[in-house]
Amino acid sequence: MSTQVETMFYTREKPWHGLGTMVQDAPTSADALILAGLDWNVIQKSIQTVEGNPIPGFLANIRDHDDKILGVVTNRYKVVQNHEAFAFTDRLLGEGVTYETAGSLQEGRRTWILAKLPHRYIISGDEVTPYLVFMNSHDGSGSIKAAMTPIRVVCNNTLNLALSTAKRFWSTNHTGDIDGKMEDARYTLLYAGQYMGELGKAIDQLQKIKLSDRQIYEYIDALFPLIDSPTELQKKNLLRLKEDLKQRYFDAPDLIHTGKTAYRFVNAVSDFATHAKPIRERTNYRESLFSRTVDGNAMIDKAYELVKSA
Repeated sequence: MSTQVETMFYTREKPWHGLGTMVQDAPTSADALILAGLDWNVIQKSIQTVEGNPIPGFLANIRDHDDKILGVVTNRYKVVQNHEAFAFTDRLLGEGVTYETAGSLQEGRRTWILAKLPHRYIISGDEVTPYLVFMNSHDGSGSIKAAMTPIRVVCNNTLNLALSTAKRFWSTNHTGDIDGKMEDARYTLLYAGQYMGELGKAIDQLQKIKLSDRQIYEYIDALFPLIDSPTELQKKNLLRLKEDLKQRYFDAPDLIHTGKTAYRFVNAVSDFATHAKPIRERTNYRESLFSRTVDGNAMIDKAYELVKSA
């Protein structure tokens, strides 16, 4: 991912790849905008062919301080400036919000903000802190996204389970009434407390489900199915992944106190999905991993579905 990051800041611990400006304390939004290198605007200009003929219906999104072309979009595209993203987060979260990290990817084409909410939850004896992730794009390739992402503090594992009883995610495209859509997002995400409450209920239920070692092996097999006619290398790689997950379930010191429960298994899967390196690490691997804190992680959701009906 180091080739993907343009500018960023982080607080205290190095995230992902260790690039960026480190600060000791999480800054206010005004400071964060500057520290993250996001204190620039996107302007839109008409485009034309090399012969000078105008191209109707399309505009170029250009960064104002260096004239970097971020993308070509239709004339229906509405820009959400970086400072507007921070203003949205400020209004949504109110007093006490702190910005943990923010930055620019792919030479300004995509930006993100990670804000820590001023709330502390104790769920089944674990401290869980909710974060707000806001992601935006300036090249026309992606939507505006915002999501609540609960983090189990002791191990920094994500617990963003897909719950049918509460919503944690909002997304929209860059067209139409952007101000109205952002206001809708505020109302949607103001129910963060409801999501955390429902998450607590879900975890309490998982704690009550006792699992045998045989069930754990079966669930791990279900998470890593063997493809038809695998090569010896594919078998070896799959076995390595399965052994990694088994070790996280049986040997992780932060899970010993939980007993052999469904909650322990979901946490082990979350630890694997959050921290394990893939067999083949691509350049955008860590960017994709961070994106899953917004969109949700299919492996964690599958593990949750497997065990909750056990």
